[in-house]
Amino acid sequence: MEAKATLKFARISPRKVQIVADIIRNKPADKAMAILKHTPKAACEYLEKLLKSAMANAENNQQMDVSKLYVSEITVGPGPILKRIRPRAHGRAYHIYKRTSHVTLVVREAE
Repeated sequence: MEAKATLKFARISPRKVQIVADIIRNKPADKAMAILKHTPKAACEYLEKLLKSAMANAENNQQMDVSKLYVSEITVGPGPILKRIRPRAHGRAYHIYKRTSHVTLVVREAE
């Protein structure tokens, strides 16, 4: 039994999310939530909300015991890139790439 939650088009670079995702992978859900609350990274806000959603899905849709849940899989992939242009000296233009992320989080019940 597993429960899944996905976050698409998050306005944060996948690289930044991957750092925090590696920390909470294979941790119990309650411990992962505590780590996310006390880690000073921008990605924690997104992942905390996503973990809450996955836990709620497990409890309400799959009738799993919330106290036995752990983060079994968490995958981070790139979404579409928003391309912007910044004017520079002598009529030049610099490109700014505003990256987005797609995150999938899966929780399972420990035996």
